Order: sequence, then structure tokens, then C-alpha cells
Amino acid sequence: MNRHSIDWAGPMPAITTPFRQDLSIDEDSFMANVDRLYLAGSTGMVAAGCTGEFWALNFKERERLAKLTVMAAKGRGPTIVGTGAIRQDEVIEQIHAVKEAGGDGVLVLPPYFAHLTESEIIAHFEAVNAASVLPIVLYNIPGNAGNAISPAIADRLADLDKVVAIKESSGNWKNFHETLLRVSDRIRVYCGPSSVFGVAATLAGADGLIDCFPNVWDKGCLDLWHATKAGRMDEAWALQRIGIEMTELFTSDGRTLYPATKAAMNFLGLPGGGELRPPLRGLTGAPLQGLKAGMDALLAPKSKVA
Repeated sequence: MNRHSIDWAGPMPAITTPFRQDLSIDEDSFMANVDRLYLAGSTGMVAAGCTGEFWALNFKERERLAKLTVMAAKGRGPTIVGTGAIRQDEVIEQIHAVKEAGGDGVLVLPPYFAHLTESEIIAHFEAVNAASVLPIVLYNIPGNAGNAISPAIADRLADLDKVVAIKESSGNWKNFHETLLRVSDRIRVYCGPSSVFGVAATLAGADGLIDCFPNVWDKGCLDLWHATKAGRMDEAWALQRIGIEMTELFTSDGRTLYPATKAAMNFLGLPGGGELRPPLRGLTGAPLQGLKAGMDALLAPKSKVA
């Protein structure tokens, strides 16, 4: 397999996992969010990633989430499901479950928490690759995982048989661009922080955008890709400016990304929000009020792009 084995391109949101008050998965809300995002212009879905709070889900719940994503997609785009785990046998078990659920591919993190050498990271992916029954999208998000898929490591992993793509979510433009230059001849490269540099990534040759912000700002984030590809650059850059401000809003003054995302979805009346599972906690007080005020300002009619 390689980049030509798949046709996955464009904006593919990293979707949230909504929980009810009793912390069970709100399946109806989850499926409604998937449907909404496809109608808004998404080309695929990425479930059970960092935005999907994979660490808070047990194996059966992840298995169920994969099935729900496939059901909600109705063939409108690829279903890619996260398999984040420390142990390689657990990752492999999840890959088989995603295959059985009808998923199209899997998102595979390096092992997290344990600090690994470059050779240990490569060995982990070699073992997962050898046992995989689905195409693999590498997932570089060192801010969460602790272990990075550097451009040099990505260069090695791009030659593995089942690896078809990488989601580059380091948040570092130099790292993203060097990875793109090193591996895009063999595997597809998706930009993670598209709210920050999605236009530049698209112009540089990224194959798609995988970000959490479409959950909150669907038209803006999805149109950012479509406008750039169509050459509507005034529109694209205006959307990028809003995305940058929104990213700053969600990650400052007592707010972190995932609680802020769900809080915004809830007060905007969007499906897919709901509760967070501990250790995350919902926003309250000044952080919540600041988020509401900031979103009101960013989404006011004068900020919209015609």
C-alpha cells in the first residue's frame, strides 16, 4: 500500500464523543454530528482520536463508536478510527475491531507516557504494521503522546506496507513542512492544526485537513479547504484569521481545547457536545463566560465571509 491505494482527501473532521449526564455515550447526538458535518462539506470522518477522548473509552465502546461512525457516514466518505494505546497488542486488537465494524482505516499513535527511543518507536509501528488488516494513518501529536514521529522517523515509516498517510499535528510548521517534503511522494499528508495554518498547508500540497474545529465552526473550517483549492484566496485567508483567533480563545484564560470545544458546541446548540468524562471537567465561571463572549465576537455577522 501507499498514497495511491486510497483516495482520502479534503477536510475530514476529528469528531467528538458526546456523553450524557450519566457519562454513557450519546449515540443519537454522535450520529447527528457526523451527518451535520457531511452535509457541511466534509469528505470523511476521524473518530476516537484525541478530540474523541479515546483515553476515556473502553474497548467495547471504541468498537461501538466505529460501528456508529460507519452507520452515520452512509458511504459518504472514509471512516478512520483511532486506536491509541501503549501496548502493541491492544492497538492490533482495536484494528481488527475497526475492520469488523466496516471501517476504512485506522489512526495509530506512538505509544504514550513511556519515553521511547527512535528505534523503539519504529519497532512499535513495524509490529503494528505486520499485523494490521487495514490501512494505517500515522498520528503525530507529541504534545499529547509525549513521543514524536519526527520527519526522519516518518521517512522510515512511510515505507511500511500498510502505512498510507500521516496526520501531522505537531503544531510546528517547520516539522509539518519537512514531513510533507520527505514523505508525500509515498504517503498522504494531512494537516492537524488547520485552524492555524490550514491554508498554507493546503497550498504546500497537503492532501487534507483533520482538525477538531469543524465540530464548532463547520462551514468556516471546511470552507477553508474548499476555498483554498478553488483559488478564492481572500475568502480562505479571512477564514484562516478567524481560525487563529478561535484557537487562541479555546486555549487561553483557563481553557483547554477539548473542554472548550464541547462547551462551545453545547451553547451553540450543536449535536456532538454533551458531557466530558473525567479527568476532564466542563467549563464554568469566567472561562465559560469568556468563551461565550469570544465566540459571539468571532461569529458576529461582520466577521463572516460572504
